[in-house]
Amino acid sequence: MANSIVNAGLSGAAPTANGDITISVVSHGQGAMVEALLRQIAAVHDPRVVHVVLTHNLPAASVRRPEGGWPWRLTEIFNDTPAGFSTNHNKAFSRCDSALYCVLNPDIDITDAGIWAQLAQAAEQPGIGMAYPVLLSPDGSRQSNEREALTPLALLRRHVLKQPQRVADWVSAACWLVRSDAWRQLGGLDDSFFMYCEDADFCFRLQLAGWRMARAEARAVHYGGWHSRQFGPHLAWHVRSLLRLWTQPPLHRYLAAQAKARQ
Repeated sequence: MANSIVNAGLSGAAPTANGDITISVVSHGQGAMVEALLRQIAAVHDPRVVHVVLTHNLPAASVRRPEGGWPWRLTEIFNDTPAGFSTNHNKAFSRCDSALYCVLNPDIDITDAGIWAQLAQAAEQPGIGMAYPVLLSPDGSRQSNEREALTPLALLRRHVLKQPQRVADWVSAACWLVRSDAWRQLGGLDDSFFMYCEDADFCFRLQLAGWRMARAEARAVHYGGWHSRQFGPHLAWHVRSLLRLWTQPPLHRYLAAQAKARQ
């Protein structure tokens, strides 16, 4: 996949400053939403945020620069061909030179001025590979971003029987703050997942590698579209990704490790 880059950052990998954060956002023609998100991040600016990588997965114009500029470095990547969730965030990580890497959906509201400090504090605890906030729906209710391992039985309990999630085996990637060394150790997200289940796969591999996940008390609002529950390409992508997840080693190795730990 070819792409063009505006204001590209360093292409290195090793972090150069403890506690610094690079944020990766992928836009699918969501110009107004993405610009609003960037302005929110700027409004609650934390000096830990030093770089934002914005990937335009569909044709788009550059975001408008505010008067006085952004309080962090902005890299815009313009894809000539649309890529999947994993590929886009992996390519963005190649521009990351900070100790912490944030995967952030464009449909998130960042209004908590302390969110980056709380996420960073959680992510930098010994043994923690990834931290995440409490996600809320627009009506203020809590979303279920913490989920059980994606087995057929777990899906039956969640979607048919409407039972609450019992454990947090993985966390949806609407907002993650990952240690860069953990991302690098795992090789990032699995590019073979075009969309859906790549976050579950990453969480399983993260824990199998000896890292843990941590929920911070920070809060953010998530306007999830739930496209995978509707007939169309998103549902087809979701089904294909589930089949791939069920036939690949990480899920089975993770379930075996959990069963052994309970013995």
